[in-house]
Amino acid sequence: MFKANNFRLSFLIANLLLLFTLLCIAGLYYFEFTVTLLLLDPRIVLLLAVQYAFTFFLVYYRIEKFVHKRITQVYEDLTPIEYTNNKKAIETDIEALSTGIKKFASDQKLEIELLKDKENYRKEFIGNISHELKTPLFTVQGYILTLLDGAVKDKKTRMKYLKRAAKGVERLTYIIRDLDLINKFESGIKTIDWSTFDIVEVAENVVELLEMQATKNNINLEFDIPYETPILVHADAERIMQVVTNLVINSLKYGVDGGTTEISFQDMGNDKLLIRVTDNGEGIDEEHLPRLFERFYRVDRSGNRSQGGSGLGLAIVKHVIDAHQEKIFVESSYGVGSEFSFTLQRASEEQITAEIDKKNEAVTRGEQE
Repeated sequence: MFKANNFRLSFLIANLLLLFTLLCIAGLYYFEFTVTLLLLDPRIVLLLAVQYAFTFFLVYYRIEKFVHKRITQVYEDLTPIEYTNNKKAIETDIEALSTGIKKFASDQKLEIELLKDKENYRKEFIGNISHELKTPLFTVQGYILTLLDGAVKDKKTRMKYLKRAAKGVERLTYIIRDLDLINKFESGIKTIDWSTFDIVEVAENVVELLEMQATKNNINLEFDIPYETPILVHADAERIMQVVTNLVINSLKYGVDGGTTEISFQDMGNDKLLIRVTDNGEGIDEEHLPRLFERFYRVDRSGNRSQGGSGLGLAIVKHVIDAHQEKIFVESSYGVGSEFSFTLQRASEEQITAEIDKKNEAVTRGEQE
């Protein structure tokens, strides 16, 4: 492309110079000089031809040299190292230089778009966290100021307001604790305490823990089938219990009256186990699914916090599963229900044996003490 344009420009300039020369000759003719004899002289014709060729190639070479030098300098200033290493291609093919700059510009555009997305996420996150902290803070402040204004003298009002203020403090505690946990996972401070345990037992503990909440919401919390045989996995028992708890709590919050929340296990092969938490609740629109695991993201964009919680439950779930180097999935249809599932590594024979030896050693140590 560049060579073709350079050729046309050089051709144009050479023609213009030749035209200028012919005009000069025409001027001589106008002043009655012997122009005819000049044009018939082969030396004059040869001189014109040499002048034309010299002008063409000089202009062509100088333009290419000038443009190539300037663009190469810009290219070296802007292009990453991997493109500037190929000096030979740059010096011999200006098209390669043009292609490299276009790719660099495309990469920069993509990077700018990613930075804009991150900036938007940062602004949204700051807005969300300020809202989450502001609501309980103002609640606590309101009740305390009311007590200071004289309501503290009324014993009944005092106890009621203190209990409500305590709930606001408790909510703040949940938010700070969950944020701290996420920060520890992201910074690598929080590590996984690997052990071999029965995932069925963990799920049963979660069901017992949340049975009252399920009854209060008129939701049936159950397993898909009775699991009488232990299913041993290798993971962090405390963190996995937190994952199952958060998923079940989330299901109960957005369940429907008379609905069902079901826990199930499925063998995935390759020593992988899939743990499912399924419900027939409200369901989630497809547009919200990619952002479900963001901190403070809520499907209800009205900002209604009546369901309570820190807004970090699913974000913690994602961080815990990522720390185990496992995968989490979500399927949902609005008005039909949702299914959250994640994978875990089944315990190997060596891990089971090591866990048994560890427990036996602990028992022996306890008896000796």
